[in-house]
Amino acid sequence: MTSAIDAHVRLDTHPTHPSAVQAHLTGSQAHIAVTALEADGWSIADPGSLVLARIDHEEPYWANDAAKHLVAEGITVDITPQLRAAIDEEWTWPNYPMPWLTRSEIREVSDQAQRIHDDIHRGQLLIHAHAHDGHTTVAVGTYLDRRGKSVHLHGENHLRQIADTFDSPAQAMLAFERLHAAEMRPGPAPLTDTERDAIAARS
Repeated sequence: MTSAIDAHVRLDTHPTHPSAVQAHLTGSQAHIAVTALEADGWSIADPGSLVLARIDHEEPYWANDAAKHLVAEGITVDITPQLRAAIDEEWTWPNYPMPWLTRSEIREVSDQAQRIHDDIHRGQLLIHAHAHDGHTTVAVGTYLDRRGKSVHLHGENHLRQIADTFDSPAQAMLAFERLHAAEMRPGPAPLTDTERDAIAARS
């Protein structure tokens, strides 16, 4: 049986940012809950509170997932009625471009997009150039880890995906230039409104 940890987490909706979730922590071992939440993508807002702000608006789902893991570790978690209502709400994206996907598959796609966003935001994925292909934003970048794979990205926000992978930045750039030379611009594309909102909620 998991020993009880002297930490209490209250999860609630964010007061100013739609879909974002706040965690308020108390207890002599609250730092253990902080460590667990940070590993799940939560950001410290101020002493005693963290924020989960994503570009896919799936914060209630992932907050509920985090709550289950915290409870399994012996941490007390309370979820406010407002957040519980958001967790239980059934919704989907209007005009979703891949209507054959199930709700769980849509969430998997958006979670991968979130990971790409986080990698760029944290400086782990360096974007060399971007362009607009007539439909959406595309980009080329390189992961700054020991594998160092270069990638082509397609889409924005919750629809951004890795479209292709390359063994070197040179290969990726040459292929990107062949496809998008006329529209290519250096560096990452300007932040979308959704990305700006998520970053603002974390600060």
